[in-house]
Amino acid sequence: MPAVRSVFISDVHLGTRACQAENLLAFLKEFESEHLYLLGDIIDFWAMNRSVQWAPAHNTVVQKVLRRARHGCTVVFIPGNHDEALRDYAGITFGDIRVESECEHETIDGRRYWLIHGDEYDQVTRHHRWVAVLGDVAYNALVRLNHLLSRARRLLHMPGYWSLAGYAKQKVKKAVGFIFDFEDSMAHAAQLRGVDGVICGHIHWASDRRIGKVRYLNCGDWVDSCSAVVEHFDGRLEVVHWRGMESGPWVLPRRRAEAATPP
Repeated sequence: MPAVRSVFISDVHLGTRACQAENLLAFLKEFESEHLYLLGDIIDFWAMNRSVQWAPAHNTVVQKVLRRARHGCTVVFIPGNHDEALRDYAGITFGDIRVESECEHETIDGRRYWLIHGDEYDQVTRHHRWVAVLGDVAYNALVRLNHLLSRARRLLHMPGYWSLAGYAKQKVKKAVGFIFDFEDSMAHAAQLRGVDGVICGHIHWASDRRIGKVRYLNCGDWVDSCSAVVEHFDGRLEVVHWRGMESGPWVLPRRRAEAATPP
């Protein structure tokens, strides 16, 4: 029996130096599943237009996903803004992988979740693309610097994991309301659809919140946080962080309920 019923991942950014493909492969090996949802920015065409950094592990990730689909796992790919060229193929199946612009997932206990990448609810990406591209370049630079800092911390035997990109992102969140209250916008849109919750990606910020009447979950990413959402066979949904092939996963604690103000 698979380790979990469903796995939801986003923002892998294959084709970039920052992609932590090895950690993703170790995670996928640990978490076999009946359903696999790829919620956008799996391949980073934006970055690949500037330079291609396609390591052998990136090929292995693609092969791993294709193999899962061939062996009976239901695989659904919802393109994001970095792989938006594939949105033209929504409704088509390639190699047993179904491409959709969005979809719903019903947990084993009957709850309905709206699945989407989420860039449609990011006002910067929608209306100021040049700002989004500039921010993407800056974020990738922070992630690369963070890898150097992590290596130095290991050499100095400093415990724990500290994310420079996460620290900078937290400061931006406080300064600009986290891109026009992205989380609240997603939750409000999910509530209008009459679903129990939403699972998305895009902002590289793993989260598990109750906002108003719906549950908001964000998968995080595989360039910095190495996180995903999983559904257990009792219907429980959790955000799982993978801290490396030796240390394995840990679960993000649920945040307390918060009332949302509709955008």
